[in-house]
Amino acid sequence: MKIPSSAKITVPDGVLVQELQGESVLLNVNTENYYGLDEVGTRMWAVLSEAPSIADAIDTLLDEYEVERATLESDVSDLLIELLEKKLIVLD
Repeated sequence: MKIPSSAKITVPDGVLVQELQGESVLLNVNTENYYGLDEVGTRMWAVLSEAPSIADAIDTLLDEYEVERATLESDVSDLLIELLEKKLIVLD
């Protein structure tokens, strides 16, 4: 699945996000799907959920982490695909 970098992620109704000590859990109360995020995943989540687009989020994360663009784009894509499959996000 190819995710367009111009897309914006949103959290659908029925999805709860709880952060605790730098880590997060996302839970879809309708499907009972959940996903845990470590500290880096939690930061990725925060940036992705606030940025106007996935491309903008990647630019922000590139400023914060020492990582090649291609590696970060792949990691972000993998995360978004998993969250989409679990119905924890939608793309606008």
